[in-house]
Amino acid sequence: MEHLLFSYKKSQISYYRFGSGSDIAVCFHGYGEEGRLFSFFEKYAGGDFTFYAVDLPFHGKTEWNEGLLFTAADLQQIVSEIVTQNSFSSSAPGRFTLMGFSLGGRIALSLYQAQPQTIEKIVLLAPDGLKVNFWYWLATNTAIGTRLFAFTMKYPGWFLGFLKVLNKLKLVNASVFKFVNYYIGDKEARLQLYQRWMCFRKLRPDRNLIKNYIRQYETKARLVYGKYDRIILPVRGEKFIIGIEDFCTLIVIDSGHQVVHENHVRQILPVLLH
Repeated sequence: MEHLLFSYKKSQISYYRFGSGSDIAVCFHGYGEEGRLFSFFEKYAGGDFTFYAVDLPFHGKTEWNEGLLFTAADLQQIVSEIVTQNSFSSSAPGRFTLMGFSLGGRIALSLYQAQPQTIEKIVLLAPDGLKVNFWYWLATNTAIGTRLFAFTMKYPGWFLGFLKVLNKLKLVNASVFKFVNYYIGDKEARLQLYQRWMCFRKLRPDRNLIKNYIRQYETKARLVYGKYDRIILPVRGEKFIIGIEDFCTLIVIDSGHQVVHENHVRQILPVLLH
């Protein structure tokens, strides 16, 4: 596996290249992770694919200096630079595969929406982006919400207390309570949460438009969910594939939210290779 860097505006973008296959897969990791998350695929699919796994802004070794905003145009230009650096075609018939896990699913969907003609297949692994999260939208895309979000990141006590009440009343499930409590309870984690949430706030995939593109370009779409996932539920994917069943498949594996793990590679490989 090679670690590579390039300059983008004032920033340094980090990504990993591994595998030696003729097919190309561009990969986007989940929240708090980095591109090397996908590295185990080299052992199982490196003869078929060459993988390019990007460290997103405020993640991994990417140094993001463009403020708290990452747009679809930024995403396109960064992937274009990777295409240029590695001399592979991004237009038919040399279309490539997109892989995205969790937050990375929203990134992959946003890139697909921006340039669907370049994508052969999109593999979505417990993806964010197929449903608008009301609380995320409120916190990052409304004036009152962004002010309250910033205040809470500085003074989280009131919110943690409120969350405990909701948990006791069983209005928030245990997995979500544990997830949120971890990221709000630690000062550094709170800062990272604020930076990351605000940075990606403009990437809001249009599900209907994406489905139209899948039909128009006959894009293969593959969705993988964890049976025990309480963060992103399989029902989101079940609703999404309605009307695009000729191009889209969905599988549910024996996993929690972390479906991208070598323990699950035998279940995911057919999704990637076929």
